[in-house]
Amino acid sequence: MQDNTPAVDTVAKVFVRHPLWEDGLAMISGTAMVALGIAFYAHAGLLTGGMVGLAFLLKYQLGVPFGLMFFLLNLPFYALGIWRMGWSFTLRTGCAVALVSVLAELTPTWISFNHLSPLYAAVFGGLAMGLGLLMLFRHRASLGGVNILALFVQERFGVRAGLVQMGVDGLIVAASLFVIAPEKVALSVLGALALNMVLAINHRSDRYMGVS
Repeated sequence: MQDNTPAVDTVAKVFVRHPLWEDGLAMISGTAMVALGIAFYAHAGLLTGGMVGLAFLLKYQLGVPFGLMFFLLNLPFYALGIWRMGWSFTLRTGCAVALVSVLAELTPTWISFNHLSPLYAAVFGGLAMGLGLLMLFRHRASLGGVNILALFVQERFGVRAGLVQMGVDGLIVAASLFVIAPEKVALSVLGALALNMVLAINHRSDRYMGVS
C-alpha cells in the first residue's frame, strides 16, 4: 500500500521536546562550562568576543569586576530578545546571564592554577565556552548580546549563528589591540576561532532534533 503521508509530517515526528529537567541541567552545565573558560582567560590575560569580550575589555581597562560588567552590558539586548525571540527564550537567557555573572566570580575561588600555558588557556578555554554556548543554544537560551543577534539572524535569514558570532567577535578582538599585548591578542583570536568552530560545526538545525 502506498504511503501518502506528506514528507514534512514524517520529519516533524522526529523532533523531540526536552523536558524541563533537561533544560535546567543544560542551563547549569552550560553556564559552568562558560565560567570555566572565563577563568582560563582571566588567568592568562586573554579575551574573547561577544559580551564576554566586551566585559573583559572593560575589566582590563577600568578594573570593574567581570561579573557585574557582563550582567549590565546585556540589559539593553533583552528588549530585542523579547521582540524577536519571545519571552521564553529571553527569560532563559536572563537566567543564563545571571548564572555566568555569578559563576565567573566564584570559579576563581574554587580552583587555582600553579601554571597555565596561555596557548592551552586560549584553545581549551575557547572550546569550553563553545561547548557551554552549544548547550545553551540547544535548549533555547543564550548569553545575551551578540548571541541574541546571532540566533535571530540564523532564524530569520538562515545564516549560521556561529558565522555571525565569528564576524562580530573579530571586531571585538581587533579592538583589544589597544588594551592588551599583541601576542595575547593573537592567542585570543585562536581561542575565538576554537569557540566559534564548535558552534559553526555543531549548531545546525538540520542535524539536531531536540527542541525546548
